[in-house]
Amino acid sequence: MPPPATAAPASSQAITALVLGVLGVLCTYGILSPFAWYLGNQELKAVREGRSPATGEGYATAAKILGIIGTIYLGLVILWIVVFGGLAVVSGMMSGMSH
Repeated sequence: MPPPATAAPASSQAITALVLGVLGVLCTYGILSPFAWYLGNQELKAVREGRSPATGEGYATAAKILGIIGTIYLGLVILWIVVFGGLAVVSGMMSGMSH
């Protein structure tokens, strides 16, 4: 009886996308998240087209989801900086004008 067939390991792009997704959500205020989203999406396409092993599909899906979440978080961080940073500048200008 032949040994059971082993599945091909996940591609390095799927693993890279997942690592970027985790780092983007946990460590970098979402800066890496758009890259994770993009790479995860590209890897999912490659799996569907048969260019990458199907074992990477779970990693790529998780990377895409983490990339989306992290990108939303990044957008909120940028909005926070623009709104409240802008308010601080305007407030500083207004207090400078009153002196």
